[in-house]
Amino acid sequence: MSLPDELYNVKFAEYFESMRKMYLIDDRFKNICDDYCNSVANAEIYRKKFEKNFRHQLECENLSKELEEEILFYIVRNSE
Repeated sequence: MSLPDELYNVKFAEYFESMRKMYLIDDRFKNICDDYCNSVANAEIYRKKFEKNFRHQLECENLSKELEEEILFYIVRNSE
């Protein structure tokens, strides 16, 4: 059993060998690491959702501004 990918980061770089051993023999440490990995994975999911929702928000805001202009233009053109 090897370490999950999420544990291979700069913060833990100098402890990889110790972590590998502890992950195999210490259930409490393994549980902490697994919880950490789940949190990292969930954070990534929410980051992607946030970015997607933010893009949709910007698209809607831009469209509404364009439609505001079109409405005003239509009113001015047709109210004379």
